[in-house]
Amino acid sequence: MNAQKKNAQKKNAKKKDPPTIAILGSLPPLRALSSYCLEFSMAMADLAEIDFISFKKIYPAFLYPGGKLKEDATFPSINHDRLAVKRRLTWYNPATWMREGFFSKADLLHAQWWSLPLFPIYLFICIGFKLRGKPVVFTVHNVLPHEKSILFTIFSGLLFKLGDHFIVHSEKNRLQMIQHYGIPEERVTSIPHGPLDFHTSKKTNRETARREMKFQPEEKVILLFGAIRPYKGIDTAISAFDMVRKEIPEARMLIAGKLWEKWLPYAEMIETLKLEKYIHTILQYIPSEMVSNFFCAADLVILPYHHFDSQSGIGSIAVSFRKPMIVTNTGGLPDLVENPLNIVPPKDPDALAKKIISCLKTPGRLQEMKEESEVVAKKIAWPALAKKTLAVYKKILEQN
Repeated sequence: MNAQKKNAQKKNAKKKDPPTIAILGSLPPLRALSSYCLEFSMAMADLAEIDFISFKKIYPAFLYPGGKLKEDATFPSINHDRLAVKRRLTWYNPATWMREGFFSKADLLHAQWWSLPLFPIYLFICIGFKLRGKPVVFTVHNVLPHEKSILFTIFSGLLFKLGDHFIVHSEKNRLQMIQHYGIPEERVTSIPHGPLDFHTSKKTNRETARREMKFQPEEKVILLFGAIRPYKGIDTAISAFDMVRKEIPEARMLIAGKLWEKWLPYAEMIETLKLEKYIHTILQYIPSEMVSNFFCAADLVILPYHHFDSQSGIGSIAVSFRKPMIVTNTGGLPDLVENPLNIVPPKDPDALAKKIISCLKTPGRLQEMKEESEVVAKKIAWPALAKKTLAVYKKILEQN
């Protein structure tokens, strides 16, 4: 009888068009992966019925840098006729995991995977879907951890045994899934990380943003935005900026983001180079409603990452604002710029400095970079990405 029921479920899922998809991830007011999930779920709801499985309490506080995990109530509201949001999961109550894993009426589970502490929750929910004959698709945001972690790789490999198909954000990530986890290449699809356009809804003008941050009209502002973590290349950026200042006295650097490591080594570096007056720092989490001020104030965005195996949400925000951007040749960062001239080697302050100087001093170059960013934005527009994702769903549902 159970086998007959499963077969009936499979047949019904194949007939449904559009299917009902359960997306497992995080949504506002939680921070986590919420920016991406907000844009992704809204785009998918244009094409299918979406049940979004989110969290009420996502992590215990001690696992988060600084021991605090405040919510951000400044995200835009989520409204779509075909998007039902369920904020019921709690890290401490397996009964909430069981409810979503074993009683969801969705035809397919699409799990957004990025964080090791979520492993038991994801494992439980995925098993619930699989035991009921429903396929599981993973979008793997971090194929390998940003900071070295053998446990992340081991537990990710265990979780991936439950996956029918895998989506990653770059060709490099696709190859990593095949090589590191032994996933057959036909089961891995590369679909880019879309822009985070909701940040532009509160876009302010450049003059107002700069005035509020006390930048002078003639100053050239270089933005390094996002969580301060070892792999982000803050040291490379500071060393490069020292060289930039000697060529462009009006250059300023703005570093903004929550500390995930000690700032003291960077502060000592800034003091040694006598850059205190020229590097502005806001070392705290930037609420969603304030993000636009930083990007509107900036003339140039840099992502000087030392190493990276994923795609960048910060880079996606820069694309949304059509900002000129320089990135290092690591992970999926090169996909965020149209012109290879805007890519530099990682851990190379000289190359980064020369590129920044060229961008700021060459007449018309910043405008050209804005136009190039427009080309990138069209390539990663959400409607096209949603259609590719829906095609993956339909293919998997037909196979099961």
